[in-house]
Amino acid sequence: MKEICIVEFPSNLGLKEPQSGKEPGVKKLPDWLWKHNLHKAIDPKNILRLDPPKYSNIRDTETQILNANSLVDYAREQAYLINNLLSQNKFPFVLGGDCSILLGPAIALKQKGNYGLFYLDGHTDFMDVSLSETGGIGGMAASIVTGNGPEKLTNILNLSPYIKEENLWCVGNREYDDEYEDEIRNSSATYISLHELRKQGIINCIKSFLSEVENKNLDGFWLHIDVDVLNDSIMPCVDSRTPDGLTYEEFNELTSYLFQSKKLSGLEITILDPDLDPTGQYTKDFVTNITRTFISFTN
Repeated sequence: MKEICIVEFPSNLGLKEPQSGKEPGVKKLPDWLWKHNLHKAIDPKNILRLDPPKYSNIRDTETQILNANSLVDYAREQAYLINNLLSQNKFPFVLGGDCSILLGPAIALKQKGNYGLFYLDGHTDFMDVSLSETGGIGGMAASIVTGNGPEKLTNILNLSPYIKEENLWCVGNREYDDEYEDEIRNSSATYISLHELRKQGIINCIKSFLSEVENKNLDGFWLHIDVDVLNDSIMPCVDSRTPDGLTYEEFNELTSYLFQSKKLSGLEITILDPDLDPTGQYTKDFVTNITRTFISFTN
């Protein structure tokens, strides 16, 4: 296994305010995971941190996206950091933050070669800005990194698309709405809803993905984990709750297959909001499961 480097991106730039004058609490996630011993369990070679620009709840007039200019500036800095780690053959274990933290790593991957993206999320995040009620890029991250959306965000450093649309696998959505799902159904991405994942079987899904990575001779793949892919009963501390979701048994089975792949180039964890888990009950269970599975299959 490559040397693991935990990278903290404590950004909430991709979300709307939960209430007027209150920033999304997901920016506290790296410190919260430290408190609940994730860093100790992973035992990284290094811990790096890149703080984001100041949060604003005002939409950019050009793109209608919250914090658009700040997101671009932050993504450039993120990309530089992740690119350096990949060049040193290290494994970035990234802690968000909301899903907008994907921009920087995606840019870095494009700079390094041709990569896939396994997007494990309770939503597709493949939405046009015209459908967004909030203007938060957190709900558009998969779309943006595959070149769909305002050029200000999709073509940073003239590298659009950061991930080829056909190299995106969007897995775990349970927001069953035709208008919402049609965005990704009409794309070149592979879309597997939670219902379809269970129908296919987890091992069959992952085998198909890993076979595609090999058959396309991709340089590797990035794993995006939005904790809202988990069942609402075991992970309610997220900004956009939806009934159902993966059990920890399902989640651990799925991630264990991905963690075993030598093509896995890095991963990110997003959306868990410490403000919504005051006792730490749900965070403790998550840390136990993700670290145990990661350590078991990467050592």
